[in-house]
Amino acid sequence: MKIPLESIKKLRQTSSASIGDCRKALEQAKGDLDQAVIFLRKRGLEIAASKQDRKAGQGRIEAYVHLGNKIGVLLEVNCETDFVARNEDFCRFTKDLAMQIAASSPEYIKKEDVPKEVLKEHKDQEDFYKHYCLLEQSFIKDPNITIKDYLASLIAKINENIVIRRFIRYKVGE
Repeated sequence: MKIPLESIKKLRQTSSASIGDCRKALEQAKGDLDQAVIFLRKRGLEIAASKQDRKAGQGRIEAYVHLGNKIGVLLEVNCETDFVARNEDFCRFTKDLAMQIAASSPEYIKKEDVPKEVLKEHKDQEDFYKHYCLLEQSFIKDPNITIKDYLASLIAKINENIVIRRFIRYKVGE
């Protein structure tokens, strides 16, 4: 099936994936843009999983103070090289993540971080994860994806392991 160049451009703008990956996704989806996006997300998760074992010893500390100086966030995100730590996409990711933490006040990074005692207190565990685990939350700038999806797409694009190491959220009076 011949994929129109306009479709590839549109998917590339939406996903930031490479031209080759966009073409392959559209071929797999038989030209359906929505299905191609789903294919690229799955591919991003597969790539992210394959890079999980790599050591992420570089990175950046991001600081965000919300308008009015009532909420602040300090965040550490690690990657494999200092070159990537200075990359524009990586820096945008850390800024977006700090804003996400300020806006949605997660308590944990991933599901595995939640103590079993805390989970016992909540009947709907999946709902708890979506509210209190950063990686399970819907991204505030695009509610169609989760932070986990955003992270996986960045890992696929940059081709390095990226780890959200820790964060702390401050709010005046808390």
